[in-house]
Amino acid sequence: MLDQISNFALKMRKLSMDELNRLSVNDFKQVDKLPVIIVLDNIRSLHNIGSVFRTADAFRVEAIYLCGITAKPPHREIHKTALGATESVDWQYFESTVDAVEQLQSKQYKIFAIEQTDQSIHLQDFDFTAKSAFIFGNEVTGVDENLLPLCDASIEIPQAGTKHSLNISVCTGVVIWTIFSQWNKFVTK
Repeated sequence: MLDQISNFALKMRKLSMDELNRLSVNDFKQVDKLPVIIVLDNIRSLHNIGSVFRTADAFRVEAIYLCGITAKPPHREIHKTALGATESVDWQYFESTVDAVEQLQSKQYKIFAIEQTDQSIHLQDFDFTAKSAFIFGNEVTGVDENLLPLCDASIEIPQAGTKHSLNISVCTGVVIWTIFSQWNKFVTK
């Protein structure tokens, strides 16, 4: 088996930028998006914010809502990890996460807190349907408890370690990848 892997690795090469067929920012703005809004509830780390922008670009998320103390572009520290994704991904700022959620509800979005609650749905058991917003909370305190009554449900990523939490940017990547893979199966049927 190792010989087969070694033989395969000898033939492997990285794809060139041309072979990756990346969209331009203008083309990105025009293509269909994953019908998802990422809501960042009082995120402190500028690097986490930039990373979420990059993830949103990678999976063609509709938009990011930046709320409360969450910094907004342009900012050098956000740009460091976003690598230009702040130019491709649409975003809005709200002083209050409640205001952002109420706007989303008025547009018929389903609202999901990414949080461990007594009624959480495990991510692998969640069935994605269109027009959803996912709230990701503060690095220390999580999603503000006052937002939970406004949510349709809470979703958690089951974990087996001692920390029982993930960095916000990692958590966003796991959730959005899961949603993207479900949506991709749906739209290609």
